[in-house]
Amino acid sequence: MDIHDVQDVALKYLNEVAVQFQKVPGSAILLRYVKSSYQNDPVRSAVELFLFLFFVRYLLAPSYSTQKYNYVTLSEEEVDELVEDWTPEPLVAPQTAFEEAELEKRPVIVGQTGPKTKLSNGRTVTNLASYNFYNFVANETLKEKAIQTLRQYGVGPCGPPGFYGTQDVHMKTEADIAACLGMPACIVYAQAMSTISSVIPAFSKRGDIIVADKAVNYAIRKGLQISRSTVRWYEHNDMDDLERTLGRVTKEQAGKPLKRRFIVTEGISENVGDVVDLPRLIELKYRYKFRLILDETWSFGVLGRTGRGITEQQNVDAAEVDMIVGSLAGPLCAGGGFCAGSDEIVEHQRISATAYTFSAALPAMLATTASETLELMQSSPETLSQLREQIKTMRAQLDPRSDWVYCSSSPDNPIMLLVLKPEVVSSRALSNEEQERLLQEAVDESLANGVLITRSHRMSSDVTAKDIPWQAPPALKVCVTTGLSRKETEKAGITIRHAITKVMTKRR
Repeated sequence: MDIHDVQDVALKYLNEVAVQFQKVPGSAILLRYVKSSYQNDPVRSAVELFLFLFFVRYLLAPSYSTQKYNYVTLSEEEVDELVEDWTPEPLVAPQTAFEEAELEKRPVIVGQTGPKTKLSNGRTVTNLASYNFYNFVANETLKEKAIQTLRQYGVGPCGPPGFYGTQDVHMKTEADIAACLGMPACIVYAQAMSTISSVIPAFSKRGDIIVADKAVNYAIRKGLQISRSTVRWYEHNDMDDLERTLGRVTKEQAGKPLKRRFIVTEGISENVGDVVDLPRLIELKYRYKFRLILDETWSFGVLGRTGRGITEQQNVDAAEVDMIVGSLAGPLCAGGGFCAGSDEIVEHQRISATAYTFSAALPAMLATTASETLELMQSSPETLSQLREQIKTMRAQLDPRSDWVYCSSSPDNPIMLLVLKPEVVSSRALSNEEQERLLQEAVDESLANGVLITRSHRMSSDVTAKDIPWQAPPALKVCVTTGLSRKETEKAGITIRHAITKVMTKRR
């Protein structure tokens, strides 16, 4: 058979294949598509042919296991032996003898909290250990409004805000807070503590820079830890040290790729009780081009003529603060937290803040209570004036008259932190543990005389960095309330002062 015969046979075979292919339904459409595709874009036809061949090869390829066992296989006896030898680490450290003794003496409140509280042992004491600054817990209007909301909306939304947890009362509370602060928008969280610890990592990531006050509270420290950002510290409320720190960071970052940079601090310090210099902070923020995250957990509802916070007290436009974070659980006598800022900042948190995205929404009853208490403070500024008079009355009995303690809190702060004077600590060479024992004895002595107070319980300072040379001093915590008369407040202050004196003189 010569080459011509081979060509004839091949052509005959191809013609037969073409005839049989044309009998297949849809073959004409496929041929027309291939011809037009090749004529208009031959590269496309080549890519499609490659993908088709790859798909056929993938279907015909043999299956195999994707699990690679690169560890030693143990017998059941060996597994049981390892399990028996394993000892799990405790979730919390074991209690010390001091903590056990404190727990045994800890008073238990029965029924509603208020200025006068009944304990489980039957005694009624003056309560200066709760954040009932304006005695809103005794306001019948608030109670009735909360009951109506509970009957209408139920106990809780039982769903995250981004899914089906958001209700009209939540939107109203957000609008009320934004209008109160003078900010464009606001977002409400279900838990106060997790608000700031979610806001920080929602905006600051690994590689970003945060300059923070050394005395920031535990919730902020957790937020710094979660963000995995580079944290630089400055001395507590020292604006000169802050300026030096910002200058160093700016020089270090010169010529490098642009990073997000934040300043994080508190309006009223939870650990010290003093107030930040906000106008100077705003000046430094603009000079060095940082964004400011301000935690007003303890200043919103307390500072300012109408309780709008430190921006109102120090005559600063709230819009100059990038993010204002606050609590609805303290002065407002409700629950949850909030973050106010621009529309972009708020909307970003609705999909990026973990405590908002993965938590059930705030119960409607608490959202309504927050709106109502906010309206009460706005419409009745005399309530805040009355609280400040009570603070002056209590402070007059403690700070200038005591030989043993001084008040580190701001004059407008209803949470009075009483710290042992430096000369007392140095003369007796008292360690932090010894100071805590003395202050706990003062708490017990005060309770024995009918006044319930507490002391500051600090979390470990090594949450974000073990090299922070700052530790909150042990302190007594006295929470002033308008639910007491002036004479009752004076009497309580005298009782506390005498309790401190009795404990300290006994130790001399």
